[in-house]
Amino acid sequence: MSELDPPRKPALPAQRQSEVIKLLEIKGQMSVSEISDHFSISEDTVRRDLDALAQKGALTRTHGGAVTISALVHRDSPFLQRLNTQTAEKQRIAKAAAALISDGETLLINGGSTTRLFAAELGQQYLTVVTNNLSVPGVLSTDLIRDVYVMGGQFRPEAQVTIGPILVAGTQVSVDSAIIGVGGVTALEGLTTTVLEEASMIAAMMAAARRTIVLADSSKLGKHSFAQIAGLDAMQILVTDAEPAEELAAALREAGVQLVVA
Repeated sequence: MSELDPPRKPALPAQRQSEVIKLLEIKGQMSVSEISDHFSISEDTVRRDLDALAQKGALTRTHGGAVTISALVHRDSPFLQRLNTQTAEKQRIAKAAAALISDGETLLINGGSTTRLFAAELGQQYLTVVTNNLSVPGVLSTDLIRDVYVMGGQFRPEAQVTIGPILVAGTQVSVDSAIIGVGGVTALEGLTTTVLEEASMIAAMMAAARRTIVLADSSKLGKHSFAQIAGLDAMQILVTDAEPAEELAAALREAGVQLVVA
């Protein structure tokens, strides 16, 4: 029997979930129906297994399936470490943010673990995605996406991103929504990031979009990172997992930012 031949159905969920991880390591990505057929179990059972494994940070859920975290990222990378931090909170944020996207939109998605999870949650039809996040193309549902463009520039392996101008084939782009992950959100400094070179690129992404949706888990709220991106009024929506402290909440209201708590 080859390693891809259907095994006998494991007796316990933990055994079956271990087999799912092994299969994903071999194939990279699988749909719910493929896993269901492989184990001769219901699709509802598959979804519960995938949700449980995603909560543990063992895989990334996609629309209709799952992808192994190691598909595009080295296991020892700082990016993978961030992906396995605040996982449940980030997945709630990703799901809530994906619900804000409409069919046919054009999106700019920057680097980050939460924005990767957001991309995996997208279920809208006919989207066009432009990104500097090299882990995003592998988690997008190919039957729902019209086009995917990856921006060039300097490659930063520790973050799995490129740093450069906001261009596609040498042309400046304009999009419906920019989906932005940040390093910190404060009342005084606004949006900040840890990488100086990335700050100006993120600001350009936001300027190229008709609306900006910032994704930040609660550990980023009230935290100031090294490089300032923009003030709070540069974004239209903040998606997070907990209510911010009153100082930040008041500043968000004054800036006219819609707050979504997942």
